Amino acid sequence: MASTLQAVAPSAATRQAEPERRPALLVLPALIALAVFFLYPLISMVISAFTDPTPGVANFTWFFGEAQNLRVLGRTFTTALWVTVIALALSYPYAYAMTIAGPRARAVLTLLVLVPFWTSLMVRTFAWVILLQDTGVVNDALGLVGLGPFNLIRTQTGVVIGMVQLLMPFMVLPLYAVMSGIDRRLITAAGSLGARPVKAFFTVYVPLSLPGVSAGCLTVFISALGFYVTPALLGSPTDALLSQQIFTQVNGLLKWGRGGAMGVVLLGLTLTMIALLGLTLRRAGKRVTG
Repeated sequence: MASTLQAVAPSAATRQAEPERRPALLVLPALIALAVFFLYPLISMVISAFTDPTPGVANFTWFFGEAQNLRVLGRTFTTALWVTVIALALSYPYAYAMTIAGPRARAVLTLLVLVPFWTSLMVRTFAWVILLQDTGVVNDALGLVGLGPFNLIRTQTGVVIGMVQLLMPFMVLPLYAVMSGIDRRLITAAGSLGARPVKAFFTVYVPLSLPGVSAGCLTVFISALGFYVTPALLGSPTDALLSQQIFTQVNGLLKWGRGGAMGVVLLGLTLTMIALLGLTLRRAGKRVTG
């Protein structure tokens, strides 16, 4: 009898341990796909940057020794910064309107945010090519009010306009997720203590929405750094971004080492900015809570 109980006990424990291992098994395919499609190409890029065509740091010496490369790098970060700032300026009131709108209006506003995800990036970019051309809809509309025509296509302005429209959903959704959880009674309480509506909004509501601001800005900024299709179609070769230069080095000149060095520099600067932003937000959070 005792031996029977001892035989049953391990089997019961095994059955209890099986559900605990199932979540890990469910994540395993995603980890494998991540390793194959992201980690392996990343490692290959880093290796080629230091070994192609010869081992050493010649590719990085070339990159930082050419003034044109530094100008392209600065233009890439400047464009990403402008896209982030403009997207934040447009998305913040939009996300706020989603929180105060009724159910039907909120559904319409949410639908407008999600519709771009259902359309191909290439299709949306070609649509902007038609809209921003010299005789396009935008210049025609500006002409009706006595403005323009402006050179919007093949310029950095057109690139920024297209990238802002494409990346706005990635700013609106984090903002709305945070704003929808803010208790609006806090603003009413601030008003009851003598604060004017504008002051109550900027001193109470805005600080509470900063997590959404940081998440949205980080997502948009990092995405803008790696954009290729939109700058290639809406911009000009003289205003190329780093992603276009990488494509030229790898696909046009077959210089994998130089392309890898550009990618490593971009990745390193991006990770550094993420670390600095995280440190800044942590200190700001401590000041707010303190």
